[in-house]
Amino acid sequence: MSSLGNSGIEVFPLALGGNTFGWTSDEATSHQVLDAFVEAGGNFIDTADAYSAWVPGNAGGESETIIGDWLNTRGNRDRVVIGTKVSQHPQFRGLAAANIAAAADASLTRLQTDHIDVYYAHYDDANTPLEETAAAFDALVKAGKVRAIAVSNYSADRIREWFEIARRDDLTLPVAVQPHYNLVKRIAYERDIAPVAAAENLAVVPYYALASGFLTGKYKTTEDLAGAVRGQGAKGYLSEAGLQVIKALEEIAGAHGVAPATVALAWLRTRPHVAAPLASARTVEQLPALVASATLELDADERRALDEVSAQLPE
Repeated sequence: MSSLGNSGIEVFPLALGGNTFGWTSDEATSHQVLDAFVEAGGNFIDTADAYSAWVPGNAGGESETIIGDWLNTRGNRDRVVIGTKVSQHPQFRGLAAANIAAAADASLTRLQTDHIDVYYAHYDDANTPLEETAAAFDALVKAGKVRAIAVSNYSADRIREWFEIARRDDLTLPVAVQPHYNLVKRIAYERDIAPVAAAENLAVVPYYALASGFLTGKYKTTEDLAGAVRGQGAKGYLSEAGLQVIKALEEIAGAHGVAPATVALAWLRTRPHVAAPLASARTVEQLPALVASATLELDADERRALDEVSAQLPE
C-alpha cells in the first residue's frame, strides 16, 4: 500500500480510472471491472462528476452513478477509497464556493455515500479567488463530507499559492496532485510540478499513465488507430522517439513475461512521490496487465534504460 501524502489514507499502488464507466463500458461491465479490481487487492477508485458528459446522450455523473450503484449492491464502502472531482460538470462549472458545495452534494448522492475520500479541484478556475475555493474545500472537510482534498491540472505556482492561503487562513492542506505524466510526457511535470510535490509531500496520482493506450504497444502506425475510440490521444506519440520507448518497454516486458503496459506503470511507481498511477480498463480482460504493475519490480538497469529512452521525447 502507498500513503496519500499526509492524509493517513492508504491506497493500492494503482488507481482504477472510472472514465470508461458509462462511456466505453456499460454498467454491467463496469461492475465486473470493479469487482475484479477489488478481488485483485485494489481499493483506489478514481472518477469525476463530469464523466462522461462528452458522450452524446450523457449529462455528466454517469460514472459516479455506476460506482454508487456498485457500492450499494456490494456493501463495501468502507473497504474502498473513492476519489472524485469538481469544476467540469455541465451543471456545476467552476470553483466558486456555492458551486463546490452543490457539486459535492450531487456527487455524494450519485455515489450513494456520506463522504468522499479524496476530493479534487479538477481544473483551476481563474475567475474565482483561490481564497474562496480553498475555504470551500476546507468547509467540506470540516462538515465531514470529504476526508482529504487534492488538485488536478494546476500549475506549480497555483499549487504553491493554495498552500500559502491555506496556511495563512488555517485551512485544510491538499494531500495529492493529479498531473499528466507518463513515459512519453515527462518534461513539464518533472520540471514544474515534481518540486512542489517534494516540498509539500504531495502524493502524485498520474493520469494518462499509459498515454491514451500508446504505452500498451498496440498503436505503432496510424492504421492501428483507425476506429479506436480511446486511442486517438495516442496520435501525438507516433514518432521515432516514441516508438523507441515502445521498443524498450517490449524488451523489458519480454524479460519479465508481462505486458508493456505493466512495465510502463511499474516505471511510474519508481518515480519520487508517485503513490498510484491511474489507469482504466474497458473490460475485465484488460485489468490483469494493469494490476500486475503494483508488484513488478524493475531493476536499476531497466529503470535506467527507460529513463534514458524516454528523455529523448520533446515536451
